Amino acid sequence: MPNQTQPKNFKHLARLDIPGGGQVTVGNGYAFVGHMNAPHGTSIIDVRDPRRPKLVHTIMLPDNRSHTHKVRVIGDLMFVNVEQAARHQTRRAGAAIEADPGATDAEIAVRTGLSAMIVASARCYTSRPYDLGGCKIYDVSDKVRPREIAYIRTHGFGAHRFDVDERYLYLSTEMEGYIGNILVIYDLADPSRPKEVSRWWMPGQHVAGGETPSWQGYGHRLHHALRFGDRLWAACMKAGVYMIDCSDITRPRTLGSYNYHPPFPCPTHTVMPIRARHNGRQVAVAVDEEHDFAPGEPHAGLWFLDVEDPADIRPISVFHLQERASPHALSGLTFGAHQYNETMHSDTLFVTWFSGGLRAVDTSNPAQPREIGHFLPQPPDGYPAPMSNDVYADASGIVYLCDRNRGLDILQFEGG
Repeated sequence: MPNQTQPKNFKHLARLDIPGGGQVTVGNGYAFVGHMNAPHGTSIIDVRDPRRPKLVHTIMLPDNRSHTHKVRVIGDLMFVNVEQAARHQTRRAGAAIEADPGATDAEIAVRTGLSAMIVASARCYTSRPYDLGGCKIYDVSDKVRPREIAYIRTHGFGAHRFDVDERYLYLSTEMEGYIGNILVIYDLADPSRPKEVSRWWMPGQHVAGGETPSWQGYGHRLHHALRFGDRLWAACMKAGVYMIDCSDITRPRTLGSYNYHPPFPCPTHTVMPIRARHNGRQVAVAVDEEHDFAPGEPHAGLWFLDVEDPADIRPISVFHLQERASPHALSGLTFGAHQYNETMHSDTLFVTWFSGGLRAVDTSNPAQPREIGHFLPQPPDGYPAPMSNDVYADASGIVYLCDRNRGLDILQFEGG
């Protein structure tokens, strides 16, 4: 096994010490990082010289009820989610409080295995429900002075990840009357006044409409959907992948789906088509997100799928990383796949692998994907391992890698 602590086919250009990021995107010489935790909201970084990144502005949040950890930019418009902080833990604590209103915070913490801070936060929400969720739109023509121009309010937890183009916003969010996140599409003809044009959900989610879910809890929900041409590619966590026809934007309709849960435990995080074909047929790649890991289970990895016939999606291959590929795999922090670059300029896919760092995967032969490069960041101060969380790559091979806990690394891929 090669020395995984030394980069392979990556040259390190710079590191910027900033709070942990949930998403990084780059446009017109500036990087935008959505931060995991309040009070930091979104940072704007001058990367016109990627060897000398300069922080030019950070939007700060007014309190710790929300985080805005996802960000996208189209021209001079910046879009960020607004989502309840620690949403899943808070809801779990809230359910325990509702079941036993007389229990103390300490008792609830012991029963749920959650921190006393989370329990106290959940108790606060019982008297002051969370109502801030949604999506904000900023004019960032002046990078030093971003200006909020719209605030879409949704429901429940609020919005998670999303896609956006010059005309439409494809938002994954909770909405009243539904269980779990659904897709809500907004028209951005006037970005200061977004207008909802349609919704898409999995059968069983629309409980207010009389539907009954065949699952329990929130595991079946939309993580986010990416648009390519007239199709939306939806990653739906424990419900797998869905292909959606959006040629009529007012009536998105399901073309097909494929679910490998069970037996595979890690939820589907992202899915999109790639340019390589398999036996002349269209291929998509899905990445799972590592959640709680039990020994004996497979870690989260990549799925390569034959999607030529949306009604008959079939697996082609999987790509997994062995624990010995990272000296941090047994550090106690999460090890497994999470996310890849959602815009590919070649057959190389850059995949964040949490404590396994960044991996470059050649997808030119979907039946035999292979690693052709890796970069393992230094652990941030105070942490036993890196937590590589999100990645963006431009057409020149400059790669931006954000850590969930702290730091942004800028790399040059030299693998061709």
